[in-house]
Amino acid sequence: MTLNNFKSLLGLAFTVVMFVSCSDDDNAPVVPMEPETDIVDIAITDPNLSILVEALGEADLVSTLQGDGPFTVFAPTDAAFQAFLSDNNFASLDDIPEETLRQVLLNHVVSGNVKAADLESTYYTSSSTAGVDGKNLSLYVNIEDGVTINGSSVTTADIEASNGTIHIVDMVIGLPNIVDHATYNGAFTDLVAALTADNNTVFTDLLSDTEEKFTVFAPTNDAFTAFENLNENALNDILSNHVIMGAALAAGDLSNSYANTVAANEDGDNLSIYVNTDDGVVLNGTSQVIISDVVTTNGIIHAVDMVIDLPTIVTFATADSENFSTLVSVLTAEGQPDFVSILSSTTEDTPFTVFAPVNSAFAALAEVPEGEDLTAVLTHHVIAEANIVSGDLSDGLVSPATLQGDALTFTAANDSFTITDGAGNSGINIVKADVQAMNGVIHAVDTVLLPSTTEE
Repeated sequence: MTLNNFKSLLGLAFTVVMFVSCSDDDNAPVVPMEPETDIVDIAITDPNLSILVEALGEADLVSTLQGDGPFTVFAPTDAAFQAFLSDNNFASLDDIPEETLRQVLLNHVVSGNVKAADLESTYYTSSSTAGVDGKNLSLYVNIEDGVTINGSSVTTADIEASNGTIHIVDMVIGLPNIVDHATYNGAFTDLVAALTADNNTVFTDLLSDTEEKFTVFAPTNDAFTAFENLNENALNDILSNHVIMGAALAAGDLSNSYANTVAANEDGDNLSIYVNTDDGVVLNGTSQVIISDVVTTNGIIHAVDMVIDLPTIVTFATADSENFSTLVSVLTAEGQPDFVSILSSTTEDTPFTVFAPVNSAFAALAEVPEGEDLTAVLTHHVIAEANIVSGDLSDGLVSPATLQGDALTFTAANDSFTITDGAGNSGINIVKADVQAMNGVIHAVDTVLLPSTTEE
C-alpha cells in the first residue's frame, strides 16, 4: 500500500463514518464519531516522522502497525533517518534492500504496551527476526540517565495510540552484531576494553563477522574485577576461551556437554569448555550465566559472573562430577601422590594424555585398590609429555609408556578405537574423546585400566 493510497482510504473511512452518524436517526442527538488514532495515524500527522512513514510504506509494514497490537514503537525522527542514510552511504530509502529495511524497522517494535515509567534496564525482544538463525533480536534498554535503546535516546515518551505507545528516538536502531551489543551495556565496559586493548582488533573483527556465528560467554565488569589471573595466562587466550565458534547456542540449547572454544593449545587443538545445566548454566564448574540469550545478528551472548580461565585437566575432572566424581575421590585419597598438583601443572612433564574412567567404570570393580596398588592403577591412565588426540590414533598403535610403566594398545572399532590395557584386558571403549585442556587432553573410558602388576 502506498502512502497516498493509505491517506485516501483513511479520509474516505472518516467521511463514511460521519455520514452514517448524521443519517442514522434524525430525532437522536448527533454525536460525531472520531476514528481511532492508531500508531500509523499519529506518525502521519507528525511532520518529524515523515521518513518513518515513507519507510513503513516501502517495507509493507503499514497494515502491521495498524493491527490490534498492542505495540511499543521507538520511532526515529527524520533527522535520525537522515543520519542513518548518510552513515551507511545510502542516498535514499530506495537504496536499502527491502528486507533489510523491514528488519531495521521491526527492530524498533516491541510487543506490548510499555510506558516509559515501566521500562527497566534490561533486555527486551524486538519484532525483528534478523537475529542469528532467524531469532528475534534483543534490545538493551538503559534507564539510568533518561531512556536509551541500543544507544538511541528517547526524546519524547508516551505518545498514546489506540493500539500501543510511541516513544520518539534520536537515532535509527540498526541491526546489532555481538560487538555492538557489548558496547550498549555498561556492565561490559571492561570486556570491551579488553577486546580492544592496545588497538587490538582481532576480536572486534572476529566477532563482527557476519559470515560466522558465535556463542559468547561475556564476563561482567564485576567478573573482571574479581579475576586474579593466578596462572598468568595471556589475556587474548583467556578471551578466546569465552567464545564458541560456529554455533549460536541459546540457553535452551545447552546441555551437560563439552564444546570447543576459539582458544587453542600450542599444537592448535581447540580448548574444550564444559557446560552444566543441572542448576542454571555453569561453565567449567565455576562461572555462572546470569543473563542469557542476548540475540545479535551473528550470535548469542550470555553474561557470566566469573572470568573463565584456561582449563587444566583438573578443571574438567572436578567440573564434570556427573562422570568423574569417583575419579576425583580416588585421586585425592589419603596416601596418594599429589595428583591435583601434578595434573594442574603447565610446565613439568606436560602435556598429559589422560584416559579417565567414568563413575560407572569404578562401580564395576569388585574392589577399588588401595595404597600402592591404587597408585599403579591411576598412573596407568596417564601418558606424560604427549597430547594424543583421537586423530593421532591408528589400528595397532602402541602408546608411549604410561606413568606407571606399561603401554596401551589401540584397536580400530567402527569409527572409534578400543583400548587394551597393561593387564591384557581388551575392548575398553572411549566414550568421550578429546576433552582438551591447556596442559593435555582427556579421553573418558568405560573401564578402569589395569597395569600388568595389578589383577582385576
